[in-house]
Amino acid sequence: MVAATSTTIERRGRIALWAGLAFLTIAPLIGLYPVFMMKALCYAIFACAFNLLLGFTGLLSFGHAAFLGAAAYFTGWLVRSAGLSPELGVLGGTLGAAAIGLVVGAIAIRRQGIYFAMVTLAMAQMVYFVWLQAPFTGGEDGLQGVPRGKLFGLLPLANDLTLYYVVLVVFVAVFLFIMRIVHSPYGQVLKAIRENEPRAISLGYDVDRYKLLAFVISTALAGLAGSLKTLILGFATLSDAHWSLSGEVVLMTLLGGMGTIFGPVVGAFVVLAMENYLATLGFWVTIVQGAIFVLCVLAFRRGIIGEMEALLRKHRK
Repeated sequence: MVAATSTTIERRGRIALWAGLAFLTIAPLIGLYPVFMMKALCYAIFACAFNLLLGFTGLLSFGHAAFLGAAAYFTGWLVRSAGLSPELGVLGGTLGAAAIGLVVGAIAIRRQGIYFAMVTLAMAQMVYFVWLQAPFTGGEDGLQGVPRGKLFGLLPLANDLTLYYVVLVVFVAVFLFIMRIVHSPYGQVLKAIRENEPRAISLGYDVDRYKLLAFVISTALAGLAGSLKTLILGFATLSDAHWSLSGEVVLMTLLGGMGTIFGPVVGAFVVLAMENYLATLGFWVTIVQGAIFVLCVLAFRRGIIGEMEALLRKHRK
């Protein structure tokens, strides 16, 4: 019965994956604003990267926006000031975020629990003030006027529809990459560390090395999201590296379903949709968002996708 339930969940998961991909493919063609959809896909990549760290490794980072913001500034400067092509700018931003993640992770993994979270927050604030004071970032005005350019010198990205499908391809590649990690032997070790780190150590695993690699992968993917976001919007600002965005990605992950594959994607789209469509409420938007989050946490303790999977298992039993 357990095997049958697992098979059913996997089959329905594949159906949901193909349905979601089909929807994203036709989304701009049925009237959805391409720029909004691209921004949502960037935040979905960001949330998936964060979920790899929190949901599958058990490490709560309160400073993940620093890596998205760092990549955003790196990419913006490389494309606008250094004159590099968009693909090299995105690659440079992603590698830059990974390098900062390596330094921060090497320091942070020496601690656990809330101490790990506080170290990441402190390091992220240091990075934030670097972008605030650095001469090439534009300070509070941000890095403006980043051109989209041509992908590989051939594909013009100035057209929103063209750029949308490029971003969609990157999102699908990242999503499949994370799925591969989660279901690989390395991913199983990460889950073991999340569930019982002392036992993983007793089995002979170098948990610090596994956690550091997970941290660097997560920060690199967060950087990829920031790099794409800069190309889409044409600017990078301090809000990309602010601590509030680190809290926002936590909400995306929890709302969608921590430790699930599809949860962060759903959470990112829900949060961004609320910000977009509730913006007309002005001052009240924060209160309404807070109330919605509280209700979701009370009603869906496992997150939207987590609750759906739990109901499916209960129904099959």
